[in-house]
Amino acid sequence: MQKRWLVKTPVESTLVEEFRSTLKVDRIVAQLLIQRGITTFEAAESFFRPKLEDLHDPFLMKDLHEAVHRINRAIEKEEKVLLFGDYDVDGTTAVALMYGFLNDKHAAIDYYIPDRYTEGYGVSFQGIDFAAEHGFSLIISLDCGIRSVDHVLYAKEKGIDFIVCDHHNPGSELPDCLVLDPKRLDCLYPYKELSGCGVGFKLLQGLCVENKWNQHELFGFLDLLAVSIGADIVPVTGENRILCYHGMKQLNDHPRPAFVELLKIAKREFPVTLTDVVFTIAPRINAAGRLRSGKHAVELMISQKIDEIKEIALAIDADNKERRELDQEITAQALEMIDEDAAASTAKSTVVFKNDWHKGVVGIVASRLIEQHYRPTIVLTESNGKATGSARTVNNFDIHAALIKCEHLLEQFGGHTHAAGMTMALENVAAFKETFEKVVAESISIEEQTPEQEVDMELDFNEIFTPGENRMKIPRLKRILEQFEPHGPGNMKPVFMAKNVFSTDIRLLKEVHLKLSMTQPNSDVILEGIGFNLGDKIDDVASGLPFDVVFTLESNKWRERETLQMNIKDIRPVL
Repeated sequence: MQKRWLVKTPVESTLVEEFRSTLKVDRIVAQLLIQRGITTFEAAESFFRPKLEDLHDPFLMKDLHEAVHRINRAIEKEEKVLLFGDYDVDGTTAVALMYGFLNDKHAAIDYYIPDRYTEGYGVSFQGIDFAAEHGFSLIISLDCGIRSVDHVLYAKEKGIDFIVCDHHNPGSELPDCLVLDPKRLDCLYPYKELSGCGVGFKLLQGLCVENKWNQHELFGFLDLLAVSIGADIVPVTGENRILCYHGMKQLNDHPRPAFVELLKIAKREFPVTLTDVVFTIAPRINAAGRLRSGKHAVELMISQKIDEIKEIALAIDADNKERRELDQEITAQALEMIDEDAAASTAKSTVVFKNDWHKGVVGIVASRLIEQHYRPTIVLTESNGKATGSARTVNNFDIHAALIKCEHLLEQFGGHTHAAGMTMALENVAAFKETFEKVVAESISIEEQTPEQEVDMELDFNEIFTPGENRMKIPRLKRILEQFEPHGPGNMKPVFMAKNVFSTDIRLLKEVHLKLSMTQPNSDVILEGIGFNLGDKIDDVASGLPFDVVFTLESNKWRERETLQMNIKDIRPVL
């Protein structure tokens, strides 16, 4: 699919010059900062050196005072407390963080991760029954619970109190319990984009303040929070940036044994970036909840026993390999179904269903289908006599809002703008597919139907190296750009565009990846670049004609030698 390149409007030169002289940085860095809304020395200092002292007062969150007091009462009376976490990365890191911090302060604490297949997403009646049978009088849900009105009522009937820590959008009715969620309409907490683990962290921060516990001990768990921020694709802005910055520092400087082992198995070395977390650590943690049990992921993250960690890490890695195979197999089947559906060629959405697909990978498959058919996509399978599945979206089309318009056909659903999950009766699948297509067709814009490639600015090859810089070493510009980390929504890695580029060497790797050496007229710089899955662009670069290229700047390490490499995002012939 041909992407639409969205090149940001250059910042007015006088503003750039004024800002660069204030900060003592070059034009490129000054423009990138201004584009991110950083226009003062103080804002730049906060961006490059986030401070934990700048975290918001946790007690600004609705119900947090009461939640702290309820937990303190449980500690004082030695009540049994159960942490109930979702089975994905955000939920399991939240449980690991809260259990790891509270365990030596309150011995009567345990955790419960629901089974993806027998219990499904969110708080489960089985989990509440487990709590009742084992004498727990307080449940703290993490990364779930905001829509669990009936479950909280069920727990109350069994004499169990509830504290919900969630970050998903609430429904029309809140559960009848203490609810910590910055997205509550009546919550005045200034930052709304915390991960589920982040909400749990704020509760623990409130406990530290109230009980005068050492917060530096709590900050030692920020590596778990950084992993949750990366995996759940929440904005890396504001408070999340502070938490993630220090969490990544913790992960690299004092890595917990679990992450050391996972990276070793993946043949990755420290230091790692948030991008490495997203593509290396997070999929393996997720694989446990997809194929086995999210409880294994929690056990891995809280354990200090090296033998146990190695054993669990190897099992989780095996799960991840199986997950990949299932993902490829089901994606191929789903693409074949789409190709055989006559209506699919003009549809604005994709909904596919097969009763024996593995429930644990349907969300990944939905993302894969979007790569081929760029439209809001839902992949459904059968579980416990119901149709259940995951939704993924395109550009800024709000998938959660679309599901609200289909909720009369759904038994359960929840999620965000960009991703959601749902359950429905099997007999509703056909009607749901028809209704969802109608909803999408009536509301999706032409722009949302076209893949986009955002570009921060145009950059000639000569501008990457300063005069006299050694071309065989990493340039100063790249070293400064590394300080823009951690990257994620709201602070993506800077993307550049170079025009009128010629290839000097072309190779195809594994028949799908494009490896290039490139230069520009009037430039003595030759740059190496790799375009993953851009093998279909080979004719555009092999014709001898100029082309434009969109890229990020990366470091390529090979046999202890580090060189600059372009990560090519897209290529198009010069018009």
